[in-house]
Amino acid sequence: MTNDQELVAAKLRRWKKYLLEFNLPTWDNIPDFGLYMEQIIVLLKQYLDYLPPDLKEAQFITPSTINNYVRMKVIPEPVKKRYYRIHIAYLIMVLTMKEGIEISLIQKLIPSNLSEEEMRALYGQYAALHHKICRYFVDLLSDVAAPILKHDEVGELTVESAENLVAFSAVLSGFSHLLSEKLLLLEAKPKTDDQGA
Repeated sequence: MTNDQELVAAKLRRWKKYLLEFNLPTWDNIPDFGLYMEQIIVLLKQYLDYLPPDLKEAQFITPSTINNYVRMKVIPEPVKKRYYRIHIAYLIMVLTMKEGIEISLIQKLIPSNLSEEEMRALYGQYAALHHKICRYFVDLLSDVAAPILKHDEVGELTVESAENLVAFSAVLSGFSHLLSEKLLLLEAKPKTDDQGA
């Protein structure tokens, strides 16, 4: 795999700029008047538009996926085939986490039976955290890809090529995935006397 380093650098700079400005919608900006399935899919594509342009055409969410989430009780059932703010908030959270952890573990984080007030609070915290993580990711990317981006300051952990950046990202993703699973599984285990209170 060989890439034009200038092209890679230009795309990284553009994506970094976009991510710094990206925010999930606030709770109050999510519609609450009952949308049908196709409207939800269009809305979610707009809300989660931080995908690289070449992946935007791919269907990252389909009616069958949403129906499966309802059937599996990952999100609450729609009301007369209509989805409201609480449903959309669930879907935003699930879709932004599903690349990092399994759906069954997401269910442990956000049970599908939360009240609207509970979900409002949880979603607000999640949207703020998502924004902070976007900024952290951009900083990490700037440091790691400094040689590619031709930054003057080069840290201890850097990569010289797009291929190594792919490897770095894959390994980082793997460790993040493992940490998420381990922490969620720890919560599920009862404490023994050996572990302390």
